[in-house]
Amino acid sequence: MATTDFDDYERSRWAGRATAFDRSFASLCAHPASALLDAASVGAGSRVLDAGTGSGTVARLACARGAAVVAVDAEASMVELARSRLPSAEEVRLAALPHLPFPSGCFDAAVANFVINHVGDPLAAIGELRRVVRPAGRIAVTIWPYPPPEAQRLWGEVFDAAGFDPPIAVPNVDADRDFPRTADGLAGLLDMAGLTDVRCDTITWVHRTDPEAWWSGPANGISKPGLLMEAQPPDVIVRIRAAYDELTAAYRDADGLLALPTAALLASASVR
Repeated sequence: MATTDFDDYERSRWAGRATAFDRSFASLCAHPASALLDAASVGAGSRVLDAGTGSGTVARLACARGAAVVAVDAEASMVELARSRLPSAEEVRLAALPHLPFPSGCFDAAVANFVINHVGDPLAAIGELRRVVRPAGRIAVTIWPYPPPEAQRLWGEVFDAAGFDPPIAVPNVDADRDFPRTADGLAGLLDMAGLTDVRCDTITWVHRTDPEAWWSGPANGISKPGLLMEAQPPDVIVRIRAAYDELTAAYRDADGLLALPTAALLASASVR
């Protein structure tokens, strides 16, 4: 299976950005970690694959539960960061869905936290997770839903308020490989991959973060807002920052932190 244009785009966007991610959006992505491991029945003695480990949050929690953890990521800087934080992991290595360098059925469970959002062939990615998990083992994944939740939607409002129309076209998942980013759509994807006992829930929470941390992600090229900001001249960045400060004021608590409502989809299933 060859990589798609979307896969190549994702690789280029995340190259060398582990530290920027860790200082900005990693804490947002960390929230469902415990629920994700629960859904995959990860506990003491489990051998679990964390696919797309990022900065290692889910893998570290799995290690703390007494699981034997193998963590992989497609980005070398993420692997380096995760490896430094996972001294008790069985292995931390470079690898990307849907091409995992492991024999079939060698894990009790596999998890992928906000990873299916970033692959060009979602069904093939789920199928590869299914391949490496033993029969009756568990798979659990999270994605961001569409329409986007309030925290993520805020960036579009900031750009609109700054008064510019970002004319940037980026590769998307091919229509014949995409799926609806809804609870039914994600559950349907796992069902199409041949999994059983499929369940998908919506998790909602309020993400509390420092305003500078939330700004620093896109300011350092993270995610689509980061791509848009990179393409702007300094005077437009000044306008974006002014709009950001104005619009985020409504979300600031008394301690100065932002309180941003958000949501994710968590789907889990068993391998036949």
